[in-house]
Amino acid sequence: MVPALIKESQMSSVEFQGVSKKFGGTVAVEKTDIAIEQGEFFSMLGPSGCGKSTTLRMLAGFIAPTTGRILVNGRDITDLPPEARGIGIVFQNYAIFPHMNVFDNIAFGLVERKQDKATIKRKVEATLAQVGLTGYEGRFERELSGGQKQRVALARVLVIEPEILLLDEPLSALDKQMREEMKFWIKDIQKSIGITTVYVTHDQSEALTMSDRIAVMNEGRMLQIGSPVDIYEKPSSRFIAEFIGDSNLLRASVTELTDTGCVVDLGEGVAVPARVSDAVSVAPGEPVGLLLRPEMVRLMPAHDGEKPRLSGKIVDEVYQGALRRYRVAAGTHELVVEVPNRPELVRMAAGTPVDLFWSAESGVAVP
Repeated sequence: MVPALIKESQMSSVEFQGVSKKFGGTVAVEKTDIAIEQGEFFSMLGPSGCGKSTTLRMLAGFIAPTTGRILVNGRDITDLPPEARGIGIVFQNYAIFPHMNVFDNIAFGLVERKQDKATIKRKVEATLAQVGLTGYEGRFERELSGGQKQRVALARVLVIEPEILLLDEPLSALDKQMREEMKFWIKDIQKSIGITTVYVTHDQSEALTMSDRIAVMNEGRMLQIGSPVDIYEKPSSRFIAEFIGDSNLLRASVTELTDTGCVVDLGEGVAVPARVSDAVSVAPGEPVGLLLRPEMVRLMPAHDGEKPRLSGKIVDEVYQGALRRYRVAAGTHELVVEVPNRPELVRMAAGTPVDLFWSAESGVAVP
C-alpha cells in the first residue's frame, strides 16, 4: 500500500526530448532522449564531470537547457521556475538549517507555502514516522549523526509531497558502513512511497543496488540505459565494462556469429562462445574484448579431467577477507579471478599451474 503522504495518482513520468546543454563552447550534455516511468527508481551513473548533475539540475529547473524539452506527465515544464515543477531535491550537503530543530527544518517548506499550523503538525509528524525519526523533533543538526541528517533532508523534501524526487549524490558525505545502510533504507522508502525518483551517483554499488534502471554517462553522453543486470552483465562498450565492477577484458576477434551471440578467438587456437549486448552488433573478423567478471571464472589446480577454457599459472594472491583474488597468467592473457574464502577450497601459491573454466553465458564480446 502507498502511504497517504504520496498518493499513487501523484506518481509522475519524466521525458527528455533532445535535451542538450552547452556552457560557452563546452558541451556538458549532448542531445539526450530519456523516458522515465511512473514510480521508477532511475539512476544516472558516471565519473565526475560526465554531465549527470547538469542533467538533474535541468530537470529541477536550476539550469535551462540549450536545446530540447522536458516533460512531466506529458506537461512541458522546460520554461517553468523550480517552484512550479512539483519537484523535490536532496543535495549531498543536506543544507540543514543549524539554527532550527528537526521539526522546524522539516516544516520549513510547508511554512513557506503558508499552510496552517494543524496541517503542518500533522504532515511533519507523519513524515517523521515515515523516515524513522519520531522523537527527534527537538534535536538540532549538531545533535544528529550523518545518517540522521540524511533522513532529515529527505523528510524535508517528502513533506511537501513532490511529484518527483531528485537525489544528487546524497550519500557521498557518509562513511562506508553508513552508505551501505542508507542505500537500502532509501530504496525501501522509495518503494513504499512509490514516488518517481532520479538518483545521481558516481558509485556503481549504489546504482546497482537501488535502481530499476541505470543510465551510464560519460563526456555528456548517455552510453547505455538498462536494468542493473543488463548494465553489469551485457555492457555495450569497453568504457562501461571497465567502469562498472571489476573486469577482465581479453583481446579477441570474432570468428563467427551464432544464435546466442558469437564465437571469439583468444589466440593459440582457443575459440570460445560469447554473448553480445542487445545494444551493439559485431561482425566476423572484428576485434573485440572478451569480458569476464572475476567472480564468473572457476579456478582449479591443473588436472587431466574436464578440458579448460584456458590454462596458466598463478602470479600472485591477494587476501580480501571473504574473497581471495588470484592474478593468473594464461598465455598472452592475464586475468583476475575471485574465489570464495572457504576452508575446503585449496589455497594456491604463486607458480601453481591452474585451469580456468567459465560458462558460455559468462563471457561477453565488447566492441
